[in-house]
Amino acid sequence: MQRARLSAAGAGILALAALLAGCSSKPVDKTSNWSPNRIQSEAKDEMNSGAWDKAIPLLETLEGRAAGTPLAQQAQLDKAYSQFKDGQKPEAIATLNRFMRLHPASPAIDYALYMKGIINFNDELGLFSFLSRQDLSERDQKAAKEAFESFSELVTRFPDSRYTPDARARMRYTVNALAQYEVHVSRYYYTRGAYVAAINRAQQAIADYRDAPALEEALYILVQSYDKLGMDTLRDDAHRVLDQNYPDSAYLSRGFKAGDKPWWQLW
Repeated sequence: MQRARLSAAGAGILALAALLAGCSSKPVDKTSNWSPNRIQSEAKDEMNSGAWDKAIPLLETLEGRAAGTPLAQQAQLDKAYSQFKDGQKPEAIATLNRFMRLHPASPAIDYALYMKGIINFNDELGLFSFLSRQDLSERDQKAAKEAFESFSELVTRFPDSRYTPDARARMRYTVNALAQYEVHVSRYYYTRGAYVAAINRAQQAIADYRDAPALEEALYILVQSYDKLGMDTLRDDAHRVLDQNYPDSAYLSRGFKAGDKPWWQLW
């Protein structure tokens, strides 16, 4: 009986020891003895190989290990880029916002603004090569507007930045896309006989996006919608503006045509 009690007690002690050992075990931190420079080097290697998911935790470690140094600031920017490439766009935006909040006088603020614009622009192509077959006017308009705001701040605050020429081009493209979005909606209403709604959206595009290529179609939609509503004076006014600004407009000669190339498609 005594032996049975001892055996049971021994088994309990062993089980408790095993439990405590399991609770006390921690993942091994392979970077514990690494210098900040080595961590940065390893993170760069992972980035160069496209292993963004492996680079991000290394950069987070570097940010903490080198806190208060330019190395930590660079780690934040590299982390934002890695998050973007890894598909973690909200996280990348949050990282950039934190960087700009913590380091408002950093010489890399222009890059941070540019990166924030690029992430919202949702384009990973190079200088001017974003003029492709993809219609940005059909994308999320909130993201397009936020991209424009970031690029606009960059252009205003850092006119001589190396990123400013590309930001200006993307701003023009974004404005054109936003105008085209309004015209898409206006044309949708017009084709369904909702002429008042079509007029409202066309007028919105004309008021908000001056000189955008899509405004030619917006004016034509006004002409046609006013005509359908029997508003002859307004129709003639819109027609006169269309004729003055687009004297060679194909809309005046043949109207809407299926298969028209949008403004952004150059070939």
